[in-house]
Amino acid sequence: QVQLVESGGGLVQPGGSLRLSCAASRSIFSIYDMAWYRQAPGKQRELVATISSGGSTNYADSVKGRFTISRDNARATVYLQMNSLNPADTAVYHCHGGPRAGYWGQGTQVTVSS
Repeated sequence: QVQLVESGGGLVQPGGSLRLSCAASRSIFSIYDMAWYRQAPGKQRELVATISSGGSTNYADSVKGRFTISRDNARATVYLQMNSLNPADTAVYHCHGGPRAGYWGQGTQVTVSS
C-alpha cells in the first residue's frame, strides 16, 4: 500500500511561518499530481494547493502569495511552505495523491494563535 506521512505542523503565532512535509512510500511518486487540503472545525475540506507531475502549481485565493507548494521527487516528498500565517489558517492539513482515487496522509494540525 501507498503511505503518505506528514510532519511539520504545530502552534505558531500570527505572522509566523511553518513548512509542512509529506513523504510518500513509493518510488513512483514522481508521476502523480499531489495536493494539500485543509479542514477547519465546522467547515468543509478545502483544496489549498496542487502541484502536477510536471511541476505546475495552483493555489486557493485565500493562500495565494503566502503559501508555496513544491516537490522533491528524489526524496518522494511534497512540501507546503506557509508564511504570514493568520488564525484563519488554523486547520488540519492533509496531503493527497497517487493512483486511482489517490491516498490521504494522516493529517497534521496547524494552529495559529497568540
